[in-house]
Amino acid sequence: MNERQMLLRKIKKYDFALKELNLYLDTHPNCRRALRLFDNYKKLRKDCMNEFTAKYGPLKPEQNNDSQHWNWIDDPWPWERS
Repeated sequence: MNERQMLLRKIKKYDFALKELNLYLDTHPNCRRALRLFDNYKKLRKDCMNEFTAKYGPLKPEQNNDSQHWNWIDDPWPWERS
């Protein structure tokens, strides 16, 4: 597995953890441990997304980081990248 694939896997793991914590917090809104975990995973995901975008380009259109060029459309498209 190359570095790009490892970063994508981490992002997916953080997405999963955040979704599960979101569901838990919907029914346990005052659980401080879950809130801390949510904040921690949110930061880890953000860091991975920033690293991925810097190295391989945006995964989402709002991650376009070039004010002179709309790099979202540069080949390959995010779903074509392996």
